[in-house]
Amino acid sequence: MIELGVFLGVIGLAALWMVRILLRRGKRRTETAEGLRIEQARREQAASDRSSYGSFAVHNTPMNGQRYRP
Repeated sequence: MIELGVFLGVIGLAALWMVRILLRRGKRRTETAEGLRIEQARREQAASDRSSYGSFAVHNTPMNGQRYRP
């Protein structure tokens, strides 16, 4: 019974350690100019993708309005 308690304690500590690492990773900020440029480029690309692949752009194709059947 003691072994089971030790085993569950070790698993619990490992889980807490992983949660701590994941929470700490989210708080990191980019300090260098190169990193800031990369973040800006990705943010601009995401904004472009959201407008290009929106519901209206995807579902309002010429084939939808004409009842196209191959």
